[in-house]
Amino acid sequence: METSRQLALYLLQSKAIIIDPANPFQWASGWHSPIYCDNRKTLSYPDIRTFIKDAFVEQIKTEFGTPDMIAGVATGAIAQAALVAESMNIPMLYVRSSQKGHGLGNQIEGDINAGKNVVVVEDLVSTGGSSLKAVSALKEAGLEVLGMTAIFTYGFPHAEENFKQANVSLKTLCNYYELIGEAAETGYIQADDLDTLKKWRRDPAAWKSDSK
Repeated sequence: METSRQLALYLLQSKAIIIDPANPFQWASGWHSPIYCDNRKTLSYPDIRTFIKDAFVEQIKTEFGTPDMIAGVATGAIAQAALVAESMNIPMLYVRSSQKGHGLGNQIEGDINAGKNVVVVEDLVSTGGSSLKAVSALKEAGLEVLGMTAIFTYGFPHAEENFKQANVSLKTLCNYYELIGEAAETGYIQADDLDTLKKWRRDPAAWKSDSK
């Protein structure tokens, strides 16, 4: 719990996560949201970058043991996966969203050793679609996926169901309710903002019409 609370503060301080209900963000899905997450910003802060790397390593060892390989999901988690793999002194791969349209046409970059096990590192889980697509690519390549670890998740019920149906164990360092709880406790947001954030989380697809 202490790790998730500290990470929540770091994500807010670095503006990797921005909360602004008065000026909603539009996601690629078309949803309007009072919160926006770009965890790549944490890479610009050595102390935060190291904290996340160490937290990932501890969580992976606790939940999955020491895997044969680490795989990052492109592009947001490539750097995080590299840091983790370096710390654990094990090989690393990364997975593109789709095959390249030139050269060897790879979707997975790195030395693939079929039969080896791998833990997937992700920066953010929203619906889980792109994350599980990477898992499928690794499995199709003959790798055993032990599970996935991510910096942050919105914790949408349909995403949790997607992971359950895919039989993929998902572990995260911080989640939506931990983050907004810490934001409220530290004065980053006010009580009205907290109510808005909880309402959005209950039905993000419908929040656009409610916010107008």
